[in-house]
Amino acid sequence: MSLASLARMVKLSHSLFALPFVVAAVVLVAGQARLDPGRLALVALCVVAARTAAMAMNRIADRRFDARNPRTAGRELVTGAVSPAAAWALLVGASTLFVAGAALLSPLTGWLAAPVLAILLGYSFAKRFTWACHLWLGVAQMLAPIGVAIALTGAAPLPSVVLGLGVGAWIAGFDLFWALQDVDFDRGAGLHSIPARFGVKGALAWARGLHLVAVAGVVAAGPLAGRGPAWLVGSAILGGVLLAEHLYVAPRGALRADRLNVAFFDYNAFASVAFAACALLDLWVA
Repeated sequence: MSLASLARMVKLSHSLFALPFVVAAVVLVAGQARLDPGRLALVALCVVAARTAAMAMNRIADRRFDARNPRTAGRELVTGAVSPAAAWALLVGASTLFVAGAALLSPLTGWLAAPVLAILLGYSFAKRFTWACHLWLGVAQMLAPIGVAIALTGAAPLPSVVLGLGVGAWIAGFDLFWALQDVDFDRGAGLHSIPARFGVKGALAWARGLHLVAVAGVVAAGPLAGRGPAWLVGSAILGGVLLAEHLYVAPRGALRADRLNVAFFDYNAFASVAFAACALLDLWVA
């Protein structure tokens, strides 16, 4: 087993999807926050540690199902590239880092760390009893911008909550895209999801609705915090990429499953990075 195998197991590189919106959350509270390098490093550490713990829990919880699903049978915990003991060690270590980092940021974030972690880890079991598991993931992701605001200012101002709503809806929407690959397996295994419950067309409709909420939330958060034109340009880029993603994955409303990987990784990575760059530009020119 290698560190590279552990990193692949939890898709460490996919932190690229989360960190740009953390940057945007920092921009929203920049006028009220103390942005010294140490505090910002702790915020980044907490975000990466929380995501790593959540992914490790997901792989541990789903190991039995992953072994039966042809799409996931090559995952590291199934093939033996990563041992269960190593996966558990990573989960415990990342969880400890998250809680410790939160406690160092402030007493309030320290107290909030455990319930937030419970929500993050609980997502891995949601598909066993509710088709709303994607919305659970959205709520978990919504907490990131709100947590950043609390860590840096001691409060959760409305713009951060609105941005959190947008981020949560964005993540839930593209999680729906990903789940479209496993409709038949989920139904056969007794697992719940929006695609398994409402079918492909229903799932696409849910994804469109969630991404409309995402764009509305991201757009609205900027003016609420006094941000300027560059924030709105970034929001427009995000909205345009999401529209292109839907047209690419489901041209004329018909799913193209062979395009899901490109949509999930390339489109969303570009959208999040471009938006964060515009948010930073807005802060710089203000």
